[in-house]
Order: sequence, then C-alpha cells, then structure tokens
Amino acid sequence: LIIAVLLALYSIVIIFMLFFSPKEQRYNFASNLQGFSLSQSMFEILKFQDPSNDRIYFEQSVPFNKRGYYNKGFQLLDNAVEIDPKMHLGYRGYMKLRFLRDFKGALEDFNRLDSLTPNVIDTPWGEDIDFLRGEAYFGLESYEKSVIHFKRSIENQGEGWADIQAFVYTGLSEYELGNSEEAKKYFEKALNQSKYTVEAHLGLAKIYKENGELEKSESHLDEAQKLKDMAEIELSDLKSEFEKNEK
Repeated sequence: LIIAVLLALYSIVIIFMLFFSPKEQRYNFASNLQGFSLSQSMFEILKFQDPSNDRIYFEQSVPFNKRGYYNKGFQLLDNAVEIDPKMHLGYRGYMKLRFLRDFKGALEDFNRLDSLTPNVIDTPWGEDIDFLRGEAYFGLESYEKSVIHFKRSIENQGEGWADIQAFVYTGLSEYELGNSEEAKKYFEKALNQSKYTVEAHLGLAKIYKENGELEKSESHLDEAQKLKDMAEIELSDLKSEFEKNEK
C-alpha cells in the first residue's frame, strides 16, 4: 500500500511538472536535462501549448545535432528559424558550415542574416560573419571571394584582434590565386601573432621553395615539424594521464 501511494504521488508530481507547472520553469527544466527522454517529452508538450515559441524548437534541436542526428535536429532548427530568423539564422549557418560542410547553404543563411541586420556586424555563434563567409567561399574554392571576406573580417576586428586563422586563410587563398607575394605577407602576419602557427610555416615553405630560396624553405619546414612533434608529445602525455586517472 505504501509503495502504491508513493508511486501515485510520483505520477502526480510528474504529470503536474509536464503539464501544469509554469512554462518558463518547465522550459528551464527541459533545457537542463537536454537529451533525456523526459526533456524531449516536456518540449513536445511545450510546443503544443506554445507553438510560436522559437526557443523551444531551438533547445530541442541541440541534443540531436550534438549527436549527429542532423535530419531531426535541422527539422526543429528550421522551425526556430522560421519563427525568428534574426535569432537563429547565424547558428544554422554555423552548423551547416562546420558540421555539414554545406557551404552554399551556410552562405545563404549568413547573407540572409546580414540583410536582416543592416549596419550591424553579426557574430554567428561568437565568430565574425565575414570570417565564416570567407571560410564558406574557401570551401567552394571561390578564392577571390574568400579573400574579400577574410580581409573584411580582419578590418572588422582590427589586425591586433582578428582571428589568426583569418590571416592564414587569406594567405592560402592568395596562394591559390597565384599571388605568392601577397600570400607571403599574410602568412608572416599570422606568425607575428603567433610563431606556433603551423599552417603559416608550411605556406611560407612552399613559397620560398618555389622562389628557389631553399634554405628559408627548409627552415620553415623544420619549424613546422617541430611544432607537430611537440603537439604529438603533448597529446601522448595527456592520453597517458587520462589512462592513469581511469585506472
């Protein structure tokens, strides 16, 4: 009898939480339990009760996309975008770019977001929109356009604050366009920010080799190899430490 009463009380509490507690409280509860079946059930009820709330669709989509179930995740994310495109287009574009490698789709989202926010430099998921557009054009091998957007990103942020990869990508794009001297300038700017930038060393090694400056080419190749070896040693040490902690 005691067990039956406890089960009944438990069921009442769950039903109350699922259907009758304040919506914001249920939303926060479901968000904190992201990925669990109870969370998904609560999101389904919230969608039924508040179908125009974009945040519900967005939060429900996150665990699916994290786990690689993009078909279901993007169905929900598309609903969030439809309700509030300004809020969610940047994230959807970021996901298309970084996880689906859907460069054209990412550009469509970034460009649409940009058109909705005039006089604002958008930062989808914390990254400069022109850097992300440059990355998409680079993936499409549209190097002239990628150069335009990477340089614009550097201008947006200022050279001292720009993402170091903006310099690297600009150098790579200029190199693909046959502008070796311009590429060299940007690889050197990347190394001015951090001497540990492997891609910049490799880019300079190629350029110096093509120019017949073999000593300089070898120097940059050696530096790139050292950095690679250092990274592998650090990775090995971290794995060993992790295995010890597991034991």
